[in-house]
Amino acid sequence: MCSLDLREGQRKLGRMLDPIEALKEYIRFPSVSTDPAYADGLKGAREYATGLLEEIGFTVEVVETALHPILFAERFGDPAWPHIAIYGHYDVQPADPFELWSSAPFEPEVREGRIYGRGTADNKGPTIVHMSALARVLAKHPDLPLNITYVIEGEEEIGSPSMPKFFDSYAERISKADFILVSDTGSPNAEQLVITTALRGLVDLEIKVRGPKSDLHSGIHGGAVYNPLQALMEICAALHNPDGSVNVPGFYDDVLPVLEWEREELKRYPETVESYQAMLDVPAFYPANGLSPLEAVRFGPTLEFNGIGGGYQGKGSKTVIASEAFAKVTCRLVANQDPHKTQDQVVAAIEALCPAGVTLNVRRGPVAEAYLAVPPERPNTPADQPAALARAFKSADRAIEQCFGNAPIYLREGGSIPVIADFNKRAGLDALMIGLFTPIDNLHAPDEGFDLKLMENAITAFEQIFCDIAGV
Repeated sequence: MCSLDLREGQRKLGRMLDPIEALKEYIRFPSVSTDPAYADGLKGAREYATGLLEEIGFTVEVVETALHPILFAERFGDPAWPHIAIYGHYDVQPADPFELWSSAPFEPEVREGRIYGRGTADNKGPTIVHMSALARVLAKHPDLPLNITYVIEGEEEIGSPSMPKFFDSYAERISKADFILVSDTGSPNAEQLVITTALRGLVDLEIKVRGPKSDLHSGIHGGAVYNPLQALMEICAALHNPDGSVNVPGFYDDVLPVLEWEREELKRYPETVESYQAMLDVPAFYPANGLSPLEAVRFGPTLEFNGIGGGYQGKGSKTVIASEAFAKVTCRLVANQDPHKTQDQVVAAIEALCPAGVTLNVRRGPVAEAYLAVPPERPNTPADQPAALARAFKSADRAIEQCFGNAPIYLREGGSIPVIADFNKRAGLDALMIGLFTPIDNLHAPDEGFDLKLMENAITAFEQIFCDIAGV
């Protein structure tokens, strides 16, 4: 059972933790993981999160990495108690361009029921939600029969490069948990939460096409050499069919069909194709394989061009044939697609499309697996789904409906959180993913914000979830 000192720490935080003030303090640490200039902000955010965990009663280990340390915290009692793991990250995206913010990104400000600042929604706000709920529960139940493992990393926004080595040392300890709780996914608005059932995987590539040894005068040499820009555009254009589908042999071979219950859940999503189009301000959509636009961003794999360049980029014109050109490419993959296999397929297609007049180099970037966690009592629910995970899904369903007034929607998400598939593959944990940010929260953009009503309702919901799982 919990020691007396632990109970006193829990009571202390239960009295003292004001979620809004705690989040403000957390945001004030500019923990931008991609920029070495923010090392002090990362250290401050890490120490602040450590202090909160210790006050609740966790033993916190700061795991050193090549970049930014990982917080590994544990609260253990009886080994027979239910055991959950909780994942989050203390790093944030850069705040640039600063001039587009209505208030300073690392000086949080509350306006009209929202708190603004970098990291409010991604992921410091959800982290404070979890901690606040735990603080309140532990203040009421100091001996709460629930074992908890926390993993809070500082490199999620740069692809979690230190997590594979972390799993080498800690996967066995993490695997003792029944499931992992994550709130780094989205919901449509502050009244309607989504329980995310899938995340897309990722394949990264860069195509480089080289022609002559240097840029050439287009009048003197034009017509004699294969222009690398033309070659690149021909390759890129040929990677899609006219209907928008990916023109790579074998690309769709392993894609699982969308089930009817998933389409029915999507119908509950409070957005129409028309409102989606208006929000994006595009003249038309271009979904492939018979999917609607709202289905395509959740159920289908993609091949996208993220950047393209070569030749003269300045003002006016410069009549040259570029010596080289490049395109940055990523694929989003759905469940059952092997990212290594897909990367091989795309590279082979690019090589087959490249004309003989240029030299091709394809850089293979990192890959990440897709992830799928089916809620209980669905046609495709695994027969061996752990009882603890099924119970957690049902607990979350009840708590969200009670606290938000609407039952959650169970949906796949189009984004990727590679580390969630790693928790599954390396530690055997399935995830309960409850989305706490919304489309108006401006993740990765100026004026990132977090809805305070959603925050308080979510704290209450997680109080119920933790108590229900613990059986109190």
